[in-house]
Amino acid sequence: MGEETIFDRIIAGEIPADIVYRDERAVAFRDVNPQAPVHLLVVPVRPLAGLQVAEEGDADLLGHLMCVAAKVAAQEGLAESGYRCVINAGPDGGQEVPHLHIHLLGGRALGWPPG
Repeated sequence: MGEETIFDRIIAGEIPADIVYRDERAVAFRDVNPQAPVHLLVVPVRPLAGLQVAEEGDADLLGHLMCVAAKVAAQEGLAESGYRCVINAGPDGGQEVPHLHIHLLGGRALGWPPG
């Protein structure tokens, strides 16, 4: 990867965040600019610039991140009503931080198409 990102600094504890989940491979925290009543970010501890650079060897990590998203959604009371997971990949996909992250959105009905 390249430069240290804001997510690297949150994972390291250098920047405070409202962390709702942490294990050896993933961290989930509340987005500081929420786009829904519940807006969390699920990020891998190991730097990975984005989905667009993921390889076969990342499959286990990617699956783990999705399982963490589901676990955190249930923890937040969204499992029954529903929620959305979004991964932005690259500049045209809306990715602003070059560290893979899943946006977990819920707490209200979400429209379609999203963008």
